[in-house]
Parts: sequence; structure tokens; C-alpha cells
Amino acid sequence: MTEDQFWEIIEASRQASSDCEAQADALQESLSELAASEIMAFDQIFHQKLVGAYHWDVWGVAYLVNGGCSDDCFEYFRAWLIGQGKAAYEQVLADPQSIVSILENSEDEVECEALMYASHSAYESLEGEVMPVLERMSSPAPAGEPWEEQDLEERFPKVAERCA
Repeated sequence: MTEDQFWEIIEASRQASSDCEAQADALQESLSELAASEIMAFDQIFHQKLVGAYHWDVWGVAYLVNGGCSDDCFEYFRAWLIGQGKAAYEQVLADPQSIVSILENSEDEVECEALMYASHSAYESLEGEVMPVLERMSSPAPAGEPWEEQDLEERFPKVAERCA
């Protein structure tokens, strides 16, 4: 599976619904049409994208948008961000405050845990067993400069204004 194929599948699921659960269902359905190895490759790329967005600035805007953001919430936010498609994902990584323009088109919650499990569910439906866990990249800490909660409004004024 190429990265372009990955994003095409994400985009198709996004077009199916902006609702988290419905998008995850559409994603699972699309993945169920692939070979088991392709589902595993999709899952690997999805995880790489989660790690790629593991950045303090992205966490800072997630914190403001969601009115707080634990470790788990931040993972679900990053899954939601991936679910918004390649352009949105890359835009927010390049300029975290650009999340404001993405939020204008979204009325749903800004996290989507269900997207994280679509590939596992598709694999299990296809193969009748749990998807093997592949060796994954991980990062012990977010990239970038850490922040303090009291500094977020100053650091991300556009987002603070939008979410006030």
C-alpha cells in the first residue's frame, strides 16, 4: 500500500460521513475489500501518521479546541485529524493554528477513537482472527517545545479566540 492509496481510502471514508462512528464504519468497509496484507499496511501507515502528529503544538491546539486534552484524548484527536484527510493533516502539522479553518467545516467532536480500530476490525472480519501486532515506531515524548496551560492562549491566539 502506498501513502497515496492510504489517503485515498481515508478520503473516501471522509466523504461517506463526517460523523466519527459512521466514518469509521465506512473505513472498515473499504478496508474489508482489501487483502489482509494491505489492511496491515494501511494500519502501519495510520500509526506512522499518529506518530507524525505527536507534537507539542498540535497537542496545544487540541487542548484549546477540546477544553482540555489528556494523553488518550490527544491520540483520539490525532486520529480525527488523520480522518480529515491529507490536506488537513499536513496543514495542521505545518501550522497548528490552521485548525481554525478545519473547524469551520466540522460540527462534530474533535476526536475519533473509532478510526484507530477500523483496520483491526476489517482484518478480524476477513481473517477470523486478531490482526498481528507489527513493530511500530514510537516516540517517548512529543516533538517540539513543551507548553504550560496558562501560555496556550498567547501561543495560539487564533485558536483561543475561536474556542473561547
